[in-house]
Amino acid sequence: MRSVLRACCAKPAGPVDLPPMFHVQDSLFIDERDLTFTMIRAQGAGGQNVNKVSSAVHLRFDVRASRLPLEVQDAVCALNDHRISKEGVIVIKSQSFRSQEKNRAEAIERLVGMVRSAIRVDKPRRATKPTRASQRRRVQRKVLHGEVKRLRGRVQGD
Repeated sequence: MRSVLRACCAKPAGPVDLPPMFHVQDSLFIDERDLTFTMIRAQGAGGQNVNKVSSAVHLRFDVRASRLPLEVQDAVCALNDHRISKEGVIVIKSQSFRSQEKNRAEAIERLVGMVRSAIRVDKPRRATKPTRASQRRRVQRKVLHGEVKRLRGRVQGD
């Protein structure tokens, strides 16, 4: 009886661990499994710790191999950004903070911002009609300018 209880209760039924997803917009998410992080040493001047700790982060995101919808992949790859390679790999370097976790979070935030900017649809521009008063002013300026040019011409002799 005890062996049955052990086998039955060996694995408690609990919530399934899902990988973290980063919210982009509405029902669009970036899966953490699509991201690759490389920890490197930060550049520039620093103190005693700078040569020992790898606090800077390189984030790599292969757009074409990701789980994003195809139209979003095309929009991201069409961005004119130096961080996107011809193959569709985005590389973001973050070294603003001394903490590796803060740099990692900033890199993810910048990636999400880049994807959001790619899928943003600009409101179409509608031309407005000029007001009647502005049309009158325009015609008056044209008449005045024509009069000035006419006066520059030859003088008619009497």
